[in-house]
This record gives sequence, structure tokens and C-alpha cells, in this order.
Amino acid sequence: FDIRDLEKILISIRDTACTADVKIITGDTKVAEKGAVDKIFINTSGVGEYRWDYNQDFSKIEEGDSVVINGDIADHGTAVMVARGDFKIKADIFSDVAPLNKMIEAVLNRGFEIKFIRDCTRGGLAATLNEIARGSGHGIRILEDNIPVKKEVKAVCDILGLEPLYVANEGKAVFVIKNKAKELVGFLKKFSEGKNAVIIGNVEKIKGNRVILETSLGAERIIDMPSGENLPRIC
Repeated sequence: FDIRDLEKILISIRDTACTADVKIITGDTKVAEKGAVDKIFINTSGVGEYRWDYNQDFSKIEEGDSVVINGDIADHGTAVMVARGDFKIKADIFSDVAPLNKMIEAVLNRGFEIKFIRDCTRGGLAATLNEIARGSGHGIRILEDNIPVKKEVKAVCDILGLEPLYVANEGKAVFVIKNKAKELVGFLKKFSEGKNAVIIGNVEKIKGNRVILETSLGAERIIDMPSGENLPRIC
């Protein structure tokens, strides 16, 4: 493993820790036999502080609540697939990986009526929305025209036969809010991690508590919970 690459990784870890305002307490390294691993694995454990003034629960979610996401989906999963080179695709796509703690803390401190927040990682937006729908006992309707996807990301997903809704993210969070959804979007846009925030749908009474995608043509499509491994594990 090239020591220069290790230096780049350590600098990135330092810079990200500073951005997130967290401390790196300790570290350990292990060297494996040649060929035993693919270059480098990094594993972390974090200790956080519980916000006693904010208690989210699926039971708080009601019909009429708005669903907001803080930006473009599928960047991370697509970037990793391109970087691995398995598909011989070249594209300028970058992971959305980013610490969201400061943005979310600011949202909570602002006093918005946030019912629920969930990070949107493995399984993509589809998995997150299905978890919320099943947990709350309500359906969710999302609008295809409102879901932010970069054209480069969509192009790669089209080539590989993937649905961006199921591709992993590493810097996205879904918010369920009762009132002032537009105000929340405006507030999120003040942060670099939320500059492309948008309302993507609403909580509705839908048979089976399903997630429904309303397409650009006005048709409806059921968005199921991901099953199996449609992508190699990348987060």
C-alpha cells in the first residue's frame, strides 16, 4: 500500500474530524499478509451525546406531514462503482460523504416540528422511506420530478440498469416535518450539506402503508423495500 495514499487518508480524516468538531481519541493498525485484503480497511467507532430535548418516534408521524431530503441521491454508491473500475465507466462523480451533525443540530435548535429524521445510507432513499412507512403505519407518496439526481449519476445508473432510489448515500438525511416544510428547505440550503434540499413528498393514507412514486407522466409505481444485494456492499 502506497504510503502517500495513507498520508492522504489521514489528512482527510483530520480535516473531516475538524469539520464535524469531533475528537479522534485513539487508533490502532494491523498489517495483513500480502493479498489478504484489498489495499486498506478503515473501521471506526463513535461515541455521541443524547439529545434529551428531542425524542423522535414513528408514532408521531401523521397523514399530511411533508418529507424532505437535504440533496441529490445516489452519489456515493455510483461514485464507488465508477472508482472500482469493474464496469469500465469513466465519469466525474463524487461521493456525497459528509458529516451532518452540525446541520441537524442547527435544525433541531431552530425549533422546527420535526417528527422524524433518518440517515439515508445502505438501500438508498427507497429503504429509508419504506422503514418510515412501515414504522409509522402510513403510506408515503413521492414525486419523481422532485427527487434530485445529478444527470451524470442518472446516466451511469441507466447504463448499469440501476434505480437511483436504491443506490447508497453517505451524506443524506430524510426529515418528516409537520409544518413549515418550505421554511425547513430554505434553512437547510444555508448549509453546504443541504444546498440542494427539497420536499420530495408527503405522508398519506395508502393501502398497505406502501411507498408510491408518482412518475413524471402521472403514473404510479410501488417502491418496495430493497431485497437481496442489488449492489456490492459499499457502506
